[in-house]
Amino acid sequence: MLTRDEVIHIAKLSRLHLEEDEIAEYQEQLSSILDYVNKLQSLDTADVAELQHVAELENVLREDVESGCDTDVRKRALDNFSNKQDDLLEVQAVFENRSV
Repeated sequence: MLTRDEVIHIAKLSRLHLEEDEIAEYQEQLSSILDYVNKLQSLDTADVAELQHVAELENVLREDVESGCDTDVRKRALDNFSNKQDDLLEVQAVFENRSV
């Protein structure tokens, strides 16, 4: 089991402020995690193949194809948009609290 001083040291390294009642709780929880890691260290993995991912991953790519909408749908969308200039829609900037 981790000592009280070890938990305080880990908290300091992690920049965590622990209250007195939390130290005992963290002491128990961290010790439990380390015990589990020790169990895992004892497993024989010599004949187990290395994996990059647990699940098989495959990129699914598609061609970017522009597809328009009906002129009626486009006209209604433009008519209902509040900030526009001709066929361009003006939206609020995402970065640095700028409007444009």
